[in-house]
Amino acid sequence: MSTHSHTSGHRLRPLIARFGFPHLLAATLALVAATILLGVAAKATGAGLACEANWPQCDAGPYNLLPANLPSFYEWFHRFVAMFAGFAIIGSALAAWRSPSIDKRVTALVVGGMVLTPIQVYLGRETVLQYEMEILSLHFWTAVLIFSMFVVATVLVWKAKLRAGHVAGALGLGLVALPLHVALSPTDLGVVTDYTPTIQLLQYGVTLALITSVIVATMVGRWRLDDRPLLGLLAGTTVLALAVTYLGRRAVMTFSPALDQLYLVVAFALLVAFVIGIWRSRSTAEASRDAPSP
Repeated sequence: MSTHSHTSGHRLRPLIARFGFPHLLAATLALVAATILLGVAAKATGAGLACEANWPQCDAGPYNLLPANLPSFYEWFHRFVAMFAGFAIIGSALAAWRSPSIDKRVTALVVGGMVLTPIQVYLGRETVLQYEMEILSLHFWTAVLIFSMFVVATVLVWKAKLRAGHVAGALGLGLVALPLHVALSPTDLGVVTDYTPTIQLLQYGVTLALITSVIVATMVGRWRLDDRPLLGLLAGTTVLALAVTYLGRRAVMTFSPALDQLYLVVAFALLVAFVIGIWRSRSTAEASRDAPSP
């Protein structure tokens, strides 16, 4: 009986490493994304200063742990989801660290995310106690860095299931997300007249989709496509997507016509890169399929 249990335990570990960890990582990524979007919603509605500017308590219930009104609920719920995201980040890091079957690059990324998490928590506290634009920006970009690290780690874990066709699919996602990003921005080409909390939430959701698309396309392209000009183009889309994210955020904060114009120019360059990347990745993938086997 004990021998059977010992053997079953050894069989269970590789089973968890192969099937459990990828799904844990994907769930953690979803929680990180949800935390970012809830943080945007809290800031956009002014709820970041709710809970009577208390942290980590709120403004009602035992020990002031619960929200007293709707704005406080937004801030409280953001913290609530962020807590579970933090636990998931720590759990992913510990699981990767303890499992020898996990790619060392994945381990480094999720452990790096775990190291950044206390910094992010501290910055979140400071946004409540001080609410300065510099702190808000650091809080946002640290969250984006953690999100990007987990996107890369997730793609690495799912590498075996990703094919050349996923490059065009990821670029297609970016091609859809980019015009939405511009349309939802408070620029001359934007279709919104009032940059409401709902519009801000939608735009930042599109931003996360845009970042994910270029990361997936670049990584899968390096693995599955033998086309150096295309790989250079894919790397360029990552740089341009980050520039669009930065300039779009700065345009919202400063309302500068010069920044708006630069944002639109970079967005157009990224749009062209997406179109060329989709065409070339499909052509390269088809050529690879049609090539005779050695």
